[in-house]
Amino acid sequence: MAKNKIKNNIRQFRFKNNQMTQAELADKAGVTRQTIIAIEAGQYSPSLELAIRIARAFGKKVDDVFEYEE
Repeated sequence: MAKNKIKNNIRQFRFKNNQMTQAELADKAGVTRQTIIAIEAGQYSPSLELAIRIARAFGKKVDDVFEYEE
């Protein structure tokens, strides 16, 4: 199985945003909590659209939240 090359700072941004829960982020991004859990754990890479919605939930740019590891 290939290693996921998309890293994220979701957990850090959740805690910087009044300790936003995974459920709250999921509601803002329009997905399930399980989806946020999988993305945050690096088990799933979000679509571009979802990455944008997650970044906007934090008031950030996509590349502030997500990083492609070479």
